[in-house]
Amino acid sequence: MAHQLQYLSGFGSEFASEALPGALPEGQNNPQLCPYGLYAEQLSGTAFTAPRETNQRSWLYRIRPPVVHKPFKPSKHPFLESDFRKRHPNPNQLRWNPFDIPKEEVDFVSGLRTVCGAGDPLSRNGCSIYIYVCNKSMGNSAFYNSDGDFLIVPQQGTLDITTEFGKMQVGPNEMCVVQQGMRFNVGVSGPTRGYILEVFNNHFVLPSLGPIGANGLANPRDFLTPVAWYEDRDVDNFRIISKYQGHLFEAKQNNSPFDVVAWHGNYVPYKYNFKNFMVINATAFDHADPSIFTVLTCPSAKPGTAIADFVIFPPRWAVQEHTFRPPYYHRNCMSEFMGLIYGNYEAKEEGFRPGGASLHSMMTPHGPDVDCFNNASTGELKPVRVADNTQSFMFETSLGLGLTDWGEENCQKIDADYYKCWQGLKKNFDPNWKPSPKHCSINIKVPIKVMPQNDELAVENKMLNSENPVNLLFG
Repeated sequence: MAHQLQYLSGFGSEFASEALPGALPEGQNNPQLCPYGLYAEQLSGTAFTAPRETNQRSWLYRIRPPVVHKPFKPSKHPFLESDFRKRHPNPNQLRWNPFDIPKEEVDFVSGLRTVCGAGDPLSRNGCSIYIYVCNKSMGNSAFYNSDGDFLIVPQQGTLDITTEFGKMQVGPNEMCVVQQGMRFNVGVSGPTRGYILEVFNNHFVLPSLGPIGANGLANPRDFLTPVAWYEDRDVDNFRIISKYQGHLFEAKQNNSPFDVVAWHGNYVPYKYNFKNFMVINATAFDHADPSIFTVLTCPSAKPGTAIADFVIFPPRWAVQEHTFRPPYYHRNCMSEFMGLIYGNYEAKEEGFRPGGASLHSMMTPHGPDVDCFNNASTGELKPVRVADNTQSFMFETSLGLGLTDWGEENCQKIDADYYKCWQGLKKNFDPNWKPSPKHCSINIKVPIKVMPQNDELAVENKMLNSENPVNLLFG
């Protein structure tokens, strides 16, 4: 199916797509009569008066307007939660073993599980983190999120996603964003699992590059948006499922909502393949901060501080000299939720497994386990490949994350022995330690020729021009 799908390339672009020629009105958005007898509808992702550079909206031209549904009625979901204050806080380092995929039939919506979050959707401030586990397609139903944007990261199984804007296929080592209010249907084939980051405040944007320059990290051209696709299909009791203020509601209508024949605008769903990420890294010394691996960010009102960042750790080279190369021990003013798609994470090769997760809450210390520390402290510092055949990611937020009943207890996946991976770190302190030349010398060959003006300078120049390197000792 993947080779049949077409996409539009770009991030934050103004797109136009039509499944029938001439379906898009010319020169205006809302003519008295639309081509093909279609209805015009605007889907707004920002306030009408938002500045032009941040204003997001799309115009959809569809066979029937979405307003034809019958009244919404509450629909219970035992694993969705938006009250993140009801449980007592837990500051411990947490690690979850791989989450179970049910054996009974479960579709994408019924397979949502809230793990943790902060804030609330009523005030449009905060974020939520979910696991999804499913093995059944959604059939004659569509879901939309009134509360915020979904950033979806498949870990096992491919998602065939039909949206009002068209179709996209998203598998492991990819992600997609379905923004607030967009109706979509998820088809799967077999056991399927992944992670979702939801943001209430704002939409995801590309991080600023600063001195990196014009290119790097996730480049705009590698984000893909589906092209227009529609179906004119009458369906008795097609289910429209809305997540509104953290609760599910269900309405019925007698047609498929995926009847958009043409659309244009900059408020769209999109996908991204991690293989296209241009890794930036240190090439001299020290381990660079993980912010260099940011794919997307949802900014807060505080400059440089995110409601949530989406960060990946792709395969790359490590070449730093005089450096402990794995992630350093750290206490962070942000909360860090990590997931593993496949392979072994470099700082914890044992215990952190694909389909599982970890949470290091703000100011809770974390870092490499015992084996990682010992190996990285004594290993030869030659250029090596890092994270080959591995893909991990991080949802990082400036908010404190509260756990749900399911996330802390009911899932029964928390590894009670996680803290033990650090208990073997031994005291290496030696008050009589003295630096050896290998710790404080830099060998430099200086191929400079200077015309001597006296005997003393001639001796100095001879030293500079010799084949033996200059040895600079410090302190």
